[in-house]
Order: sequence, then structure tokens, then C-alpha cells
Amino acid sequence: MAEKVQKVGVKRESGYLYFIDKQGDVSRALMARGGKKGGKPSKIAKIGLKKEKGYLYFVDKQGDVSRSAMSRGGKKKAKKTVKKGKKR
Repeated sequence: MAEKVQKVGVKRESGYLYFIDKQGDVSRALMARGGKKGGKPSKIAKIGLKKEKGYLYFVDKQGDVSRSAMSRGGKKKAKKTVKKGKKR
């Protein structure tokens, strides 16, 4: 379950990918569709968010910044076993 971190109220347009950049601001980039390359990111709102480890930050449907705890599960890798073969 996600929790709201900060209310921003960004008006979302279709065809754009909204994300939190390295500086903690809300940015958007044109999505790559049908062989076309995506555009360069542009800042939408400067909020200077400080990110905590272990959380995924995103822009939710209401245009606010939310976060969710990252799931670090998955399948464990099997250990390599050395088969004993015939010596030549």
C-alpha cells in the first residue's frame, strides 16, 4: 500500500512519463511509442524531496508524490555444483 509523501497536484497529460528525478523534483519525458525515441526530461515541479532507502517514489493518479516499500524478494540462485568427471 502506498502512502502520500507530498501533495503537488500535477496535471497529467497522456503520452508523458512522470517521475521523481535525482534532485527530488517532479519531471516528465515524452514516452517512446511506435519506433519514435522519447524526449528529454523537463521539470514540472521543484519540491526537493529527500528519498529514503528501501522505498519506491512515484507520481500517483492525483498528481501527488507517493512512496511504497520496495519488495526485495525473488527466487534464490542455485549454487553451482561441480560434477566429477572422468580424468583423461
